[in-house]
Amino acid sequence: MTTYADIFSKKERVEDMEIYAGSGAVNEQLARYGVKFGIYKNNEFKEQLFPFDMIPRIIDKDEFTYLEKGLKQRVVALNCFINDIYGDKHIVRDGIIPEEFIYAGSGYLPQCDGIKPPKGIYAHIAGIDLVQAKDGDWYVLEDNLRIPSGASYPMIARMISRRSSPDLFTGKHVEDNRNYAAMLRRTMDHVNVGGHTVILTPGRYNAAYFEHSYLAEKTGAHLASGHELIVENDHLYFIDYSGRKERVGAVYRRISDEYLDPMTFRKDSVIGIPHIFDIYRKGNVALINAPGNGVADDKGIYYFVPKMVKYYLGEEPILQNAPTYLPYYKEDMKYVLENFDKLVLKDVAEAGGYGVVFGSKMSSEEKVNFKEMLKSEPRRFIAQEVIDFLDIDIMEKCELLPRKADLRAFVLMGDEPMVWKSGLTRFSRNPDSFIVNSSQGGGFKDTWVLSQ
Repeated sequence: MTTYADIFSKKERVEDMEIYAGSGAVNEQLARYGVKFGIYKNNEFKEQLFPFDMIPRIIDKDEFTYLEKGLKQRVVALNCFINDIYGDKHIVRDGIIPEEFIYAGSGYLPQCDGIKPPKGIYAHIAGIDLVQAKDGDWYVLEDNLRIPSGASYPMIARMISRRSSPDLFTGKHVEDNRNYAAMLRRTMDHVNVGGHTVILTPGRYNAAYFEHSYLAEKTGAHLASGHELIVENDHLYFIDYSGRKERVGAVYRRISDEYLDPMTFRKDSVIGIPHIFDIYRKGNVALINAPGNGVADDKGIYYFVPKMVKYYLGEEPILQNAPTYLPYYKEDMKYVLENFDKLVLKDVAEAGGYGVVFGSKMSSEEKVNFKEMLKSEPRRFIAQEVIDFLDIDIMEKCELLPRKADLRAFVLMGDEPMVWKSGLTRFSRNPDSFIVNSSQGGGFKDTWVLSQ
């Protein structure tokens, strides 16, 4: 693995430390641009900066080539699975995945049964979370196929870093990450059924509103809220400030399935578009990502992804899951109960680092209570071996400190699968924590993929 120290001279490292620790130039600029995320807690909306660390994560060219191949394979298999589940359901009939296991998941939407989205693509944008173990092996922790976020942060951080430290990239042979917007536009255009493309936002108080507006600016798509879009005569229209209506052929929607259409899903939704699901069913608009993707990024379904690769593609999986156990199966339940202290338990319905508990950190009473809950709700949890993943350096008060970090890689499905040669590296700011999510106080880094 190439590190910061490998490609920067000692003089450069000292200078960059002074820049970062002294003026905080990049973070100050990020604050000016409003690079924030919001969290609802105790019925209050709180907005905070997403702390940026100037020291990049560096991935060698050959290592990224390996990741790229594995990521494409995985996302193609996941798209096959979603098409199958809402179509002929061969993987269920052939006994690869238990039927009740799929339909008991909250991510399965019966309203999507029988629907084929434009070009047959469900997961147009996938955010695959990986960690690298200390032995160098990479493991997939999660597949995010509903509304994966985070690409905008390394995009704007790289741009500001170039301005703040013009010589930072000189002679470093780093892949340019400014092509994400072009990749996204290519993906959206591939499935557009005729008309404009819009990015549908729930509004200013969404946690990722900065990203919605930033990607709209960079791709040339309209940024729209639900009240600016209307279904008429089986088509979708955007109503501009003057009242003029323009046909819309693709919607990159940044609102959850259940709020998308109050006529089909939650009736109390005020941020969706009435009847949009009806015209989607008829093929008159593309929805990016497609509704119903949650059936594939359920933490329980994650267990079966290597089997999907073999089943649909006839290939051995390139990227491995973290060693995972399903209490749904008796033999796995037995292992989990006997090895409880060695495992991390995850609630399949939670996200953002919530619902994650380590057996070793529970009190005796908590363990007893959790095991009883596990026995009564085996479908609700998965258990994983704790991967001692790689520490990477961050800068804190002019000192290099090791912290746990993951990598969210972005895979886009247009006329072919494309992997962005960058990514969102998130790190824990707590030296004793494995949780890196922004909602849990984590920070982020740029990810440098070397070109040679």
